[in-house]
Amino acid sequence: MEAGEFRIEEGLYYTKEHLWVKVEGSNTTVGVTDYGQHQLGDVVFIELPSVGQEVEAGEKVAAIESVKAAIDIFSPLTGKVISVNEDLNEEPSLVNTDPYGDGWIYEMNISDVTELEDLMTAEDYRAYIQEIEAEEE
Repeated sequence: MEAGEFRIEEGLYYTKEHLWVKVEGSNTTVGVTDYGQHQLGDVVFIELPSVGQEVEAGEKVAAIESVKAAIDIFSPLTGKVISVNEDLNEEPSLVNTDPYGDGWIYEMNISDVTELEDLMTAEDYRAYIQEIEAEEE
């Protein structure tokens, strides 16, 4: 598959672990990218973080189980979890069907906006996926 076959939304930040980050002031929303959910396959369970949980960038914050794998989600940023997507408890497949919308995982208040500089832009992420796909060919 080409990187162009996966939805990559402009205006978001991305991680090499296939998470997206939407920034609104000092609050961010985090979810799995379209490419990431495709790699996982059908998501069957999500362990959500706790509201109020303080996390450091790179620290485990959630977990996802799919028909193919179980993976840990590591927070792309340092801050405090302010909201989780409770809908995923009943319908974890939202990560597959609407990764950039109803499939979001958690929201956090970030404590260091300079950490955003460590994340990729949509253009950077597109190039990163193309590299991965080229290596797999």
